[in-house]
Amino acid sequence: MKFKTSFFISIILTTFIGAQQSDVTDKNSLHFDFESDSLYLRIGESANLTIKLLDHNGELTNTAFSIYGTPRGALKTNPRISDSTGITNVVIVPFAPGTHTLHVRTGSIEDQVVGKITVEVPFPPISNIVFNNSKTKFFSGTVNDFSYTVFDQAGLKRDNENVAITSSNTRVADFNLYGNLEAKKPGRATIKAQVGAIVEEVRIRIVKNPVKTVKISNEKSEIRTGDVLHLNAKAKDKFGNMIKDAPIQYSYTGKADFGEYGLPAVGQAGLHASGLVTDDGRFVAETVGLYTITASFGGVSDHKIIKVVPRNVQQEIKLVGHGLVKDVFTSDLWVWSGIGKHEGKDFAVTGTWGGNGEAFFWDVSDPENMKIIDTVTVDARTVNDVKVSEDGKIAVITREGASNRKNGFLILDVSDPYNVEILYEFNDDMTGGVHNVFIAENHVYAVNNGRKYDIINIEDPRNPFRVGVYELDSPGHSIHDVWVVDGIAYSSNWKDGLHMVDVGGLKFDEKNRTDAKFNPLLMKAGQGSPANPIRLANMPDPNGHNHTAFPFISQSTDKFYVIGGDEWFPFGWNASKGQLSDPRGGYHFMDYSDPDNPKEEAIFQIPEAGSHNLWIQGDTLIGAMFHGGLRVVDISGELLGDLYRQGREIGTFTSPHKEGVLPNAPFLWGAQPYKDMIFFSDLNSGLYCVKVVNKKFGDHEYDDIGNRVNPE
Repeated sequence: MKFKTSFFISIILTTFIGAQQSDVTDKNSLHFDFESDSLYLRIGESANLTIKLLDHNGELTNTAFSIYGTPRGALKTNPRISDSTGITNVVIVPFAPGTHTLHVRTGSIEDQVVGKITVEVPFPPISNIVFNNSKTKFFSGTVNDFSYTVFDQAGLKRDNENVAITSSNTRVADFNLYGNLEAKKPGRATIKAQVGAIVEEVRIRIVKNPVKTVKISNEKSEIRTGDVLHLNAKAKDKFGNMIKDAPIQYSYTGKADFGEYGLPAVGQAGLHASGLVTDDGRFVAETVGLYTITASFGGVSDHKIIKVVPRNVQQEIKLVGHGLVKDVFTSDLWVWSGIGKHEGKDFAVTGTWGGNGEAFFWDVSDPENMKIIDTVTVDARTVNDVKVSEDGKIAVITREGASNRKNGFLILDVSDPYNVEILYEFNDDMTGGVHNVFIAENHVYAVNNGRKYDIINIEDPRNPFRVGVYELDSPGHSIHDVWVVDGIAYSSNWKDGLHMVDVGGLKFDEKNRTDAKFNPLLMKAGQGSPANPIRLANMPDPNGHNHTAFPFISQSTDKFYVIGGDEWFPFGWNASKGQLSDPRGGYHFMDYSDPDNPKEEAIFQIPEAGSHNLWIQGDTLIGAMFHGGLRVVDISGELLGDLYRQGREIGTFTSPHKEGVLPNAPFLWGAQPYKDMIFFSDLNSGLYCVKVVNKKFGDHEYDDIGNRVNPE
């Protein structure tokens, strides 16, 4: 086995640690000194604050540090990373009211020095109230949503204001305890919303309800759990004319009946069936049994009885092979096919976290006997991400925690994986580190300093150069990941959510298309390039956990989705403490069939663990769920609701190992389907290969990673 070290490293580990902060053993003696121990700022104001990093003698250290505010989006700081003098003057601008925290920290997670102060931002006065629905005509005998939004003088939404909403004519219309408008009889009324001295009014009209019949037109009487049933209810008057603006209400009742299918007969004890029915009349069941679906309007209704049977997609996942890494944490992976003299062979690369900057190259041609064939060692604590070009010639590995703060990424020649060659180290303006990268069309998309992604031309990999940058302008913005497909870059930006950017997408005319499977974002593309990235669409994340993006076209419905994956550590990231972390979160399925009006339709999450990296192949989701293990999920058909509760899991696999960095503690980082197998990396124990087996279940047949063959 050969080991390679970047020729840029000329210092030993002791020097490396010292450059991060004077001495690891003295790190507790370092401390931050703030010019003020707290701040009071109004929206629209700013403050200048001097921050120093001092040693135990009160002297400045030659160490850079990061400055940021929490919660995300509340504070904007400039700069966000100081220089290496140990002192900086930061400008702080608030963008949200409340009690916020200004944080500072040095180094990597494993050995950082931290500090913080409180920033109080008072709530601005209320400015106005806006009614959310433009509808002013209602049918008598109906209950209707009548919502509003309160704004303050800073233009911010205020969610918890005590708003009084009343009707001028309660005999015609009034509000119930839940804030819904009850239309009682024909007539007119004025609706008034008031908070303090701010008042907004709207005139409404109640008309006689013309609906005499409601009819559910769907004739299907049996579905599987997870199948979406469109009820297509229609309201008609006494002459048989359709009333198009009748807001039909849908509901269901049901009783579970597991015993009929050889499952635990809990349904016999009276367990209620569970599912979801939407306002637009889509129904999906989570448990087997009999359901009564009702469509109603103004006292008129229709119902259908639906039998729900098991989805029956469960398969077995078996271990094929394992390459143990027991002395350092393993980060991401990439698997690819050999070229040239290695054509016909298969290779993989894995990174490392919180170690000595190693990337391991594997021969996985015989997955039962995977072996490391080369190692590249760089000046870094973490090689978080690894990618290989589509032609199998170039690899890129990321760097964080370099001793001289010259973080960035390395470009490698991997045409001979037994003798990997370092071609170039790119670290220009990347002092904070590169966490994730993607290679597409001779360009590297590098997530730089957690704030943006830089676009680097590597057509000549020995002479790369920056051609473009994409960065948000929102307060406290940050980014975790970027993925590029068909000239569109999909970035994951925590609270700012998903961003889709044209970096060379070919504009596609829907009128002339012949293939049903296409990405509607391409209808908006055609102006951007790597040197001129242009945003096409975006969708914020209300929870602030957006960590991963993965676009795909459903093979069974032709719908275009983008999955927004969470990463959330509510109890802290504990690997650096030698403890198992306990994350949460899931995969959110965003329907982007209309790029200007995306909507979340479904989610896959498990109660006991959180989500990390994922892959889609065909109609199958392959997810690395940290200590929840590998999850292979059926995503065929229309997607709606809670996919986990619908019994869509094909199989699971966990990887505890007694010789792991943390023994017997599975913690999956990333997974990739390759040929008829699935490779995944485990933070605590290295590289694995598994395979889905038992292709037959009931009357259905499955391929090697769980996709239904010839689905109905």
